[in-house]
Amino acid sequence: MQEDFAVKIREALAARPASDSLRKRPTWVGIAAGGLGLIALLGVGLAPRPHSSRAMAEVAPDRRPVVEVVAAVREQASSELALPGTMLPLQETPIYARTDGYVKRWLVDMGEAVRAGQLLAEIEAPEVDRELKQAEANTGQAEANLRLAQSSAQRWQALREDKMVSQQAVDERVGAWEARKADLAAAEANVQRLQELRSFQRVHAPFDGTITARNVEVGQLISAGSGNASAWLYRLSKTGTLRVYVNVPQTHARLVHPGMPADVLLREYPGKPYPGTVLRSAGALDPQSKTLLTEVQVPNDRGELLAGMYAQVRLKLDQTEPAIVLPANTLILRADGPQVAAVEGGTVRMRKVVLGRDFGQRIEVVSGLAEGELVVTNPADTVREGVQVNVAAPAADKRKGAASASAARNS
Repeated sequence: MQEDFAVKIREALAARPASDSLRKRPTWVGIAAGGLGLIALLGVGLAPRPHSSRAMAEVAPDRRPVVEVVAAVREQASSELALPGTMLPLQETPIYARTDGYVKRWLVDMGEAVRAGQLLAEIEAPEVDRELKQAEANTGQAEANLRLAQSSAQRWQALREDKMVSQQAVDERVGAWEARKADLAAAEANVQRLQELRSFQRVHAPFDGTITARNVEVGQLISAGSGNASAWLYRLSKTGTLRVYVNVPQTHARLVHPGMPADVLLREYPGKPYPGTVLRSAGALDPQSKTLLTEVQVPNDRGELLAGMYAQVRLKLDQTEPAIVLPANTLILRADGPQVAAVEGGTVRMRKVVLGRDFGQRIEVVSGLAEGELVVTNPADTVREGVQVNVAAPAADKRKGAASASAARNS
């Protein structure tokens, strides 16, 4: 309306006859017309332009940084932990001789299964035999002395009743009788000791098992006892059940308890786990390695497993409250501790977190972050507390949008 009014004024001024008097001295009509035109032009320039402002806002670029985010999720309640270990016999012992002598014969060899009490070897010990005969003779002599002392004491006691001898003499005879009793007991004990020592000439298996090593030959000189560590005769192992010791890290120690199932895996039998059971643990962490020594037992009735084999023990861990896990590229390491950048309503909020286990490409967050929060991946230096950001669409949405655009072009 204002523009149309200004055009009409200009047309009216142009239609007036030009005269020298008017060009030289403007009349009040000209002044009024010029003032109205100027007012119209100023009104047109200063009038609000809502459509133009909206267009400028649409054209102006959004300078907020674009970030990619992932959601903080909890790990699975059930997880597996594989640890290395060495298979050991349930029971193993070296067998030593209990008497000195020479090996008369040996009856079992390496690799043979034996039963408890089975004869393994015999040892000749002539010195022990002679000592036993001497001890038996000493026992007979002690018995004879005892009988003589007994009869003498009884006679002196009878004479004392007739008051023919003194009480002192009777007491001496009775004391000699008691001494002979002690001599006989000592002689009999010596005979028993030598008999037991003689029985050690026959070496027997202490329990059921397998002979894993033999260190005895006929005619070999044998010394009693285990003072010499290399003087053992056999090594006996009980392999019907094997045990594996593993070192559980501190982060998993609280999840391991007696009775929980475990699988024993061997490279020689791929894809064939052997079921076992956690029997016991040390109850305390090793101060050097910060690990919990744990014993796993696995049945070996078929004898497929051999003691000394390297194995992997797979423990099935159940967590009552699984921890939050994030990709490792979300972590920000600073002097005051690890942090992550969370996005709330387009604003960055820095979160100080406490880390747990490190899974390589993923890391466990013990505290400091809530489940479901959006966390920036690969955060740049511009990502700081309170910064306004735009969240990039997930890769799946980008692929979906690209596919829709391609389909629209093809149609």
